[in-house]
Amino acid sequence: MTDTIVDNPRTVLDNVPTGLWIDGESVPASSGETFTVYDPATEEPLTSVADAGVDDARRALDKAAAVADDWAATPARERGEILRRAFELLTDRADDIAMLMTLELGRALPDSQAETKYGTEFLRWFAEEAVRIGGRFATAPAGNGRILVSHAPVGPSLAITPWNFPLAMGTRKIGPALAAGNVMLVKPAHETPLTMLALAAVFAEAGLPAGVLSVLPTSNAGDVSSAIITDDRIRKISFTGSTPVGRNLMAQAAERVQRTSMELGGNAPFLVFDDADIDAAVEGAYLAKMRNGGEACTAANRFLVQSGVAEEFTAKLTEKMAAVRLGAGYDEGVTLGPLVSAKQRDKVAEMVDGAIADGARVRLGGKVPEGKGYFYPATVLDRVDAYAPVTRDEIFGPVAVISTFESEADAIKAANSTEYGLASYFYSRDLERCMRVAEGLDSGMVGVNRGVISDPAAPFGGVKQSGIGREGGSEGIDEYLSVKYIALT
Repeated sequence: MTDTIVDNPRTVLDNVPTGLWIDGESVPASSGETFTVYDPATEEPLTSVADAGVDDARRALDKAAAVADDWAATPARERGEILRRAFELLTDRADDIAMLMTLELGRALPDSQAETKYGTEFLRWFAEEAVRIGGRFATAPAGNGRILVSHAPVGPSLAITPWNFPLAMGTRKIGPALAAGNVMLVKPAHETPLTMLALAAVFAEAGLPAGVLSVLPTSNAGDVSSAIITDDRIRKISFTGSTPVGRNLMAQAAERVQRTSMELGGNAPFLVFDDADIDAAVEGAYLAKMRNGGEACTAANRFLVQSGVAEEFTAKLTEKMAAVRLGAGYDEGVTLGPLVSAKQRDKVAEMVDGAIADGARVRLGGKVPEGKGYFYPATVLDRVDAYAPVTRDEIFGPVAVISTFESEADAIKAANSTEYGLASYFYSRDLERCMRVAEGLDSGMVGVNRGVISDPAAPFGGVKQSGIGREGGSEGIDEYLSVKYIALT
């Protein structure tokens, strides 16, 4: 039996609120209903959480609207200090937050520890950005007046977060919203609501006024989200998730001309040219593929390798992925935990089986292990056509699919042959090629000789069907501000 890192990882659940977070406190759903959160490693219940309904959503919005003007009028320095205190509290409790994410998401604890560090940094970044909201003053070109441009909070906002990064996808939205002076309602994914509820309690401890932040876990996402979106008081919607759901939310938002930020699906190519440092490329490929067990929208989904170095790259990546240790994420030494659900595991297995049927060669893994838990092993497939069905959709699992190419033009064509455009990666030691390829890849973010590109100080977002808007960086707070032009004589 593998040793656990602590005697009982579930002790971190003792201090997590399990009610809805409305008006600064944990409260039951008006219906009294709850839903169960499961441990993906054992398929056993972790705890039950209040199940928000439409009435709860309206109650949370009422409370938020009642304090919206006061929060908008709160000095920027004070808003920033609250974010800073929340950052410090989360930093002090980093071990517990990481274990909590591992329990509800399943992934290996080292990945949760990395997310804790990454996710908390958004609060520190936007604490600093709160006091840098500016404007401009200029003379009208005709000389007949002055132009004053100022920024104001966009208004009450709704954030809908995914299950794969329970902390960071929250802080990346909440941080700029609060820094800009907006109240916010958050609907976390029903698979992983606990981290967001813990975060709400941290904000309260940091001094955030009641009503400014609400958290509404629910098993009925459609009705609860619609009840909020169709209310004229909501002025901004931020969503991270699938492209089909994003399209539907944008259609709803269009009815009231609400501002939207959409971080949607990805299909990231990872290109390796024959002049690359292969060992560095393998290390970067491993990080780009296996971060979060492959359950990331920025995960490398397609490996396109120039034919002259394809076997060397594939052999070395296979060796590295073979060293992965599969098991419950909270067990000692585990580097790959289960996927979040049976549905997700079965989807990955179906995509791999389809690729094998189409002629792919299995270099590693490729079969669902027996026993409890939603496990899928680290898998490497090569001899895959660059335009095969398995390359069309996000795998969202620990599966590396390798194709080959001959020329730079062929590589860019294959990389761009998707409706998505979130992230791309490539490795080359030729500076001119680096510039050509970076400019030629049709995606919102490009990693050049890097396998991890996310940074709180950089704008995160995509093009094409991967969404609109940016999160993080100095651009992130702009998504939560409206522009006002004042004409002066």
